[in-house]
Amino acid sequence: MTPAGWAWAPHVGPLAGAMAVALLAACTALALMQGLGGSERGGRWRRLGAAVALCCGVFSVHVIALLGAPPPGVAVHAGGALLAALALVVAAALAAQGLLRSRLQPLTRLAVAALLLGSGLGAAPVLAMLALQDAQPIAWNVAGIGAGWLAACLGAGTALVLDTAARLTAAAGRARALSLAAASVLAATIVGAEAVALASAQWPPAAAASPGQIAIDALRPLAVLGAPAVIVALLLAALAGGRLRTLLERARDELQRASTTDPLTGLSSRSRFEERLRRAVHRADRSDRHLALLFVNLDGLQGVNELAGRGAGDALLRNIGRRLRECYPSNLIARAGGDEFLLLFEDDPDAAAAARRAAALLDEVARPWRVGPREVTVSASIGIALYPDHGALSRLIPHAAAALHAAKQMGGATYCFFEAHMASGRREEVDLLRDLRSAIEQRELELVYQPKIHAPSGEITGAEALMRWHHPRRGIIGPKVFIPMAEQYGLIHALGNWAIDDACRQIRAWRNQGLRMRVAINLSVHQLRQPDLVATIVAALERNRLEPRLLTCEITETIAMDDSPGTLQVIEALAKVGVHLSIDDFGTGYSNLSRLRNLPVEELKIDRSFVLDLEASGNARAIVDAVVKLAQAIGLKVVAEGVETEQQQQILRQLGCDELQGFLYAKPMSARALAHWAMNHEGPRALDFRASLFGETRAVELA
Repeated sequence: MTPAGWAWAPHVGPLAGAMAVALLAACTALALMQGLGGSERGGRWRRLGAAVALCCGVFSVHVIALLGAPPPGVAVHAGGALLAALALVVAAALAAQGLLRSRLQPLTRLAVAALLLGSGLGAAPVLAMLALQDAQPIAWNVAGIGAGWLAACLGAGTALVLDTAARLTAAAGRARALSLAAASVLAATIVGAEAVALASAQWPPAAAASPGQIAIDALRPLAVLGAPAVIVALLLAALAGGRLRTLLERARDELQRASTTDPLTGLSSRSRFEERLRRAVHRADRSDRHLALLFVNLDGLQGVNELAGRGAGDALLRNIGRRLRECYPSNLIARAGGDEFLLLFEDDPDAAAAARRAAALLDEVARPWRVGPREVTVSASIGIALYPDHGALSRLIPHAAAALHAAKQMGGATYCFFEAHMASGRREEVDLLRDLRSAIEQRELELVYQPKIHAPSGEITGAEALMRWHHPRRGIIGPKVFIPMAEQYGLIHALGNWAIDDACRQIRAWRNQGLRMRVAINLSVHQLRQPDLVATIVAALERNRLEPRLLTCEITETIAMDDSPGTLQVIEALAKVGVHLSIDDFGTGYSNLSRLRNLPVEELKIDRSFVLDLEASGNARAIVDAVVKLAQAIGLKVVAEGVETEQQQQILRQLGCDELQGFLYAKPMSARALAHWAMNHEGPRALDFRASLFGETRAVELA
């Protein structure tokens, strides 16, 4: 030691202040480090925030400790050396968090992370004090520095172990206690490392500050006010992020249940059934066994709805679903939609066994059912397809559906096995395909428009464009008939380009009449793979002198969640152009919520299947409520389609939906009819037109 040098002595007041700041920094860092196993983009910012919080805490503790026992003269820091000390803390914290997310063994991860973090916390005060030395070097107590480094590593390791235990503990009270203990140990480690470094060094009085040096007094406001303010801001962000993650996880669980379970009957959903059917076929192939698929349709449900109301029909479906589970507990059963069910038998049934089960099922369905105060009777029609006798996996459900259609044509209340002639509708399909090729040239296609209604005010805010085919002999053909055909035979690009151009042309025609209207079009997966899709949309907008925001592109949830880079690039390119993007049929697929949060979309459109069950199903209401809360949490608008009753409308408004669409307001209508309704208030329902929703058209530069 240098006799004339200055040695640091601890003071209770400054140390208490330093401990308070260190505890705040430790709490913030550990809160931001939650969810280290995740790989989402937001995790990088949380990890950086945790490192910055620790850096601010180390900086404040260093300055406050020196202010409590200031060196004689003018103590100054070399700016570069001080920044290097703080950068070391950030680097050590980031490296430790990276290790905690690695695939190493848990004990190895914790040990190496503790070594890195403890080394950073122990070395930073030493570097900061080296920034204080002037011409004469500091005299160090090497043993003290070594002991301080070891204590810092042990303290960091203890804090990480306690924090890990807190995150793995189910009991909320115990988790909070462990989290507080972890923060306290980490704070004590920060303060202790600073105290050991100060006590282990002795240096001569500092001279006057020179260029590039910072006086201790000049750092006081940053240490006492600035750094704690940054830590508090990070803590608030961590708390807000935690609430958002909880909400997203809850919504994800609801949506996953919705995607695998029918909300009305509790049976498997169609998508879940098809997934398990694939696995059953693979098992049957390995063991050389047979499968029997029964496609069931109720014959008299519509009559029940007309006689006793839709609620009675829903109650009947629930009762039948419950009875199917009771009668066939070990078999795969699903509600295929509406009044249709699918049953799969995997016990190597032959045709006779499948027939016996179909007959027993017909008897079970035909018995009287108690629905509220009424007793109702329905029958069923069943189509049967056997695997592998009646086709491969991809044809099994279609062949069972063809057999069901044959059973219906026989008068219902019976079952029918698939036969090859049932697929003879192929010739009709070929004729229809030939006609479709010339439909665009012959102007047989038309866009009709179904209004979207602003839920709080009841005003018209826009419309969805839907395609209709005016066939010269068959009359009006809906898109469910010809769109799948167009996708299968490569005509969807021509149809899609026509729809884009005609929708933009109609928007311009309405604008010329003084009607401001946003129009939504649907984009299929095939269109998103179209190389010139974005250029086609841009050209249509430019040709009709339209603002991109007046066009909405609806993309189904399944397509939006596609992980292929090409899909995301097209979606991002559309967003860059400025068109309004919407996710359609939301709730029917498997959503990656992290991907959803990062997609440049502006609205979610709840699938009509959930809306139809709102009145009778608490599960459906819970799912819609979860979707609305999820959308609100990530700043998206919610549109509900398929609204048919006043009660559905009231429920959706109470849940907070932004826009509603359905037959309750209007069926799809011609562009002329919609303009007449919107401008003259003469239509199927007295609604106001929200003329101020969009501003006047301006000349814009389209990317």
